[in-house]
Amino acid sequence: MLCLVVIAMFMGMYNHTVDTKGRLIIPSKFREVLGEEFVVSKGMDGCLFVYAADDWKAFEEKLTSLPMINKEARQFTRFFLAGAASVEVDKQGRILLPSHLREFAGLDKDVVLVGVGSRIEIWSQEKWESMDADGNMDDIAASMESLGLSI
Repeated sequence: MLCLVVIAMFMGMYNHTVDTKGRLIIPSKFREVLGEEFVVSKGMDGCLFVYAADDWKAFEEKLTSLPMINKEARQFTRFFLAGAASVEVDKQGRILLPSHLREFAGLDKDVVLVGVGSRIEIWSQEKWESMDADGNMDDIAASMESLGLSI
């Protein structure tokens, strides 16, 4: 008997806007995987990370298993857990982004949602464009070889 396991991955890039009330439409392709309730947290590089509930739970378990005696582990755990919020999708496919997360990521109006495998990143359009323009992909690709990735 053949057992097929499908792993949902996020990919693609979508441009949307945050309305004056702090609501953001989540693309339907992403909502299919995320479900009606999921977690948005502070992310790295000045963006927000979005996790499906199960993926967040696994990440949270890894964070809480870090040694409390290690100061960097405490700071890392604090960064993600204190900066996280559970959100629900409304009937129009929108979520309400908490103000502390909008402020952290500099989300005023135009945003870019990017699927990056196991999570989604939410970027201000300005940060996304400047980050995208800064990266020399040839140099980055060469450094990935040391991590075991070759193209």
